[in-house]
Amino acid sequence: MAKNYNIYTDGGCHGNPGPGGWAYVIEFDGEHTENSGSDGATTNNRMELSAVIEALTWVQHRGDYREIHVTTDSQYVKNGITTWIHTWVRNGWKTSKKEPVKNRDLWMQLYELNQLLPVDWHWTKGHAGHTYNERCDALVQEAIRLRE
Repeated sequence: MAKNYNIYTDGGCHGNPGPGGWAYVIEFDGEHTENSGSDGATTNNRMELSAVIEALTWVQHRGDYREIHVTTDSQYVKNGITTWIHTWVRNGWKTSKKEPVKNRDLWMQLYELNQLLPVDWHWTKGHAGHTYNERCDALVQEAIRLRE
């Protein structure tokens, strides 16, 4: 029985921008849950962020703050939340080039969740046979098809 939450996420678009979808799979206590959603006009990065936010929000609503392992195939999400965000916050949500951070609304949500929950971040190569990453991708593609 898993003592942690193991979260796997993915997001994508057909066109960028275009119709997009996000998905997550969460393993916990020998069970798993999954969910997905879509947006008619969005970007790949927004969907990658949305997947993680939705998954962490699900965990937060359970009120069970055990260790959480998030695996994403997005370097943008992983590097953003573990490295870049500290500079963005310190610089008033500006990049090193003094430009506004893209997707600030979602980054702020993710930052808050990351501060509240004990999250350990991991990256995996997408489309490389990882069972739950592949499941998330299938859910994303299904969500996008519903928008097209």
